[in-house]
Amino acid sequence: MQLAPPRLRGALGTLTQFAMVIGILVADLLAFPFATVSGWRYLFAVTPCIAFLQVLASPFLLESPRWLLNHDPKSTQARSILRQLRGMTDEMELESELSNYIIAEAVQHQDEEKSQFAIIQQMFQDSRLRILLISSLVLHMGQQLGGINAVFYYSTSFFEGVIDNPLVGTTLVGAVNVVATYGALLLMDSCGRRSLMLWSTGGMFLSCIVIVLSLLGYLSKILALVAVVTYVCCFEIGLGPIPWLIVAEMFEGKYVTVAMSLCSQLNWSCNFIIGLVFPWMNETLGAFSFGPFALILSICFIYAWFILPETLGLTPDQVLLLLLEEEDDDDENYDENNNNNNNPVELTMKGMED
Repeated sequence: MQLAPPRLRGALGTLTQFAMVIGILVADLLAFPFATVSGWRYLFAVTPCIAFLQVLASPFLLESPRWLLNHDPKSTQARSILRQLRGMTDEMELESELSNYIIAEAVQHQDEEKSQFAIIQQMFQDSRLRILLISSLVLHMGQQLGGINAVFYYSTSFFEGVIDNPLVGTTLVGAVNVVATYGALLLMDSCGRRSLMLWSTGGMFLSCIVIVLSLLGYLSKILALVAVVTYVCCFEIGLGPIPWLIVAEMFEGKYVTVAMSLCSQLNWSCNFIIGLVFPWMNETLGAFSFGPFALILSICFIYAWFILPETLGLTPDQVLLLLLEEEDDDDENYDENNNNNNNPVELTMKGMED
């Protein structure tokens, strides 16, 4: 996100998710020739090969201009990289962008003496920052507790009895995953974050209901397959990329590292819980194993509808200003209602006049 221009934050932020799902699809495809008793060792050998290619490609990576300016505000390398990334030809425009980086770093360094705990405490004490932090945590928790990795980890078992080769079903889910994430790339900078979250969580919720009904025998197994595919598509347009993207859009530099650290810890903790608990859930709840996921998704939908702030095209300062305006509107409405409807003296006088 440090390299992304504001107008492309959504698309470039979603590229991380896009690369991830391509990797999942490649792993699914490699499973056909290598997921055998004799070939699984070759499948494991793919990982160090990819790592070696990444090492070879590392000299072509660009350093973060913000990091360079942090060490040297007059860095010519930072100016060259920013000019290359943004295609800037106007020197005044370039220096203006650089000054934004330098000011942001200066503000962040003012709070460096504070401990991480003090920053977290400050975020919870400020009502607006508290809403943003809770929103980030809710999205990251919903991303995992919504059950997506239960599908990815145990997708082969879902397709047993539905299609002859469950690996084909798993690969189908992986392919749909890639296509849906590409769709998210196209939508991310044209649709609001809240709108995508509502469509995403709502579609996943309905898919969970269809899966449960199919497992109960009320609907065909083919519909269960369609529901799983729809579930994955809905995940990738909202609940997949947005939790990682929106944290950097909500918080300014001095808060974003702490917020992202908390969200990452919560995300991976919930991931671990799902991977560990879902086999037990599947055995205990049977056909209703997707019921808890539907409950979590309904909570996320309600939260996105009523509380989640919109961040598309806004800076963190503008997001805070928007929340402040909403607080002022709520206070004005509260005072107006109290003055007009709850003042006992006015009510008594009005009754005497009548």
